[in-house]
Amino acid sequence: MVNFENKVNYNVCDLRRLMSLLRGPGGCPWDSEQTHESIRRNLLEEAYEAAEAIDNGETEHLIEELGDVLMQVVFHADIAENSGQFNLDDIADATCRKLLRRHPHVFGTDKAKDGEESLVFWEDMKRKEKSHESTSDAMRSVTNCLPALWRAEKIQKKAAKVGFDWPNYTGALDALRGEQRELEDAIEANEGIEEELGDLIFSAVNVARYFDIDPEKALGDCCDKFISRFAGIEKMALAQGLRLEDMTLDEMEDLYQKVKLEK
Repeated sequence: MVNFENKVNYNVCDLRRLMSLLRGPGGCPWDSEQTHESIRRNLLEEAYEAAEAIDNGETEHLIEELGDVLMQVVFHADIAENSGQFNLDDIADATCRKLLRRHPHVFGTDKAKDGEESLVFWEDMKRKEKSHESTSDAMRSVTNCLPALWRAEKIQKKAAKVGFDWPNYTGALDALRGEQRELEDAIEANEGIEEELGDLIFSAVNVARYFDIDPEKALGDCCDKFISRFAGIEKMALAQGLRLEDMTLDEMEDLYQKVKLEK
């Protein structure tokens, strides 16, 4: 076996070789047993951890997490290569060809005056490649595996490109209020509650879009805020010698409002 321990710096070729050794004879039994399906979730988790490193502005952590994402790509490539499907070079080749095709303003004769027009070229080439004949075709192409809030946002943006959009945010707010009333009616009738709740959330995403707010981030920040406030009411209750389990909802709500005023 090749001795990697004496190397000063490693590169992608080394990573590719290491993965091959890990999954080959005499390597790691777990690595050698994996399939695309068995490590599918790993790829998603590593991507989210890389995103968290970006959000936190942690350079060293980002290097580590991007490395984990790259490792997953190499892992999938090795699985495919062993079954005669494709290899890492095929992935790189396909990606380079895509970049060349979708940047006619760089590698062709077209010109883009700004980033927004560059995106127009990208989307136009993407539509042609995927043979989208309608906007609904483009909507259906948005992967179901995206977080639902992001999927809703991307679908709404595609509708907006053909003019199916409110002139300003007030129309989106009115629609949100309308969906709230429909949800209330559904709850009263005890019928169609899930559907109407979905419509309400979809409309909330539409409002976020008018202010260039990432709905996933907004909801995530809200979760963090709620945890912080809940920790506050636990602390207040403890200072009073109380346990939340023994308090009424009104008593807990009173503490919650006090915590809100402190922030």
